[in-house]
Amino acid sequence: MQQTRSIEMGTGLFVLLGMAALFFLTTQTTGSNSLSGSDTFEVTARFDNVGSLKNRAPVRMSGVTIGRVTSVRFDPDTLVAEVKLEIESQYDRIPEDSDAGILTSGLLGSQYIGLQAGGSDLSLQEGSEIEFTQSAIVIENLISKYLFKQDSGSDEK
Repeated sequence: MQQTRSIEMGTGLFVLLGMAALFFLTTQTTGSNSLSGSDTFEVTARFDNVGSLKNRAPVRMSGVTIGRVTSVRFDPDTLVAEVKLEIESQYDRIPEDSDAGILTSGLLGSQYIGLQAGGSDLSLQEGSEIEFTQSAIVIENLISKYLFKQDSGSDEK
């Protein structure tokens, strides 16, 4: 009887510690690096395919996080995805002809917006739209193209 009780107590303690660890991880990954509205400006970019880009994804330039994605929505009028970016106001000298691409962290990592500087003397400002965009690369599409290319090549022999 005593051994059963100690096993139950150990199991309960293990479950409690697991739940505490999950709670800790949840609080550390959500809402930890929000940008305040007064220190930012918002720009828009349109993409044919956003892949799995999510709200709060980082906006990076030269590998440095300079902002966050605030919304990803489908525009029924233009039939493309409209992405709103919130950029910290200290980075207010980004040329207006810069381009935005959806990139992936690592091979199977999360997606983010990568900005490449243009050469214009004018800068992005509140309400600007980034004209030059590159959609997300969908790995499944690349694999299917490769497989079908290999398959069609074997029929010609």
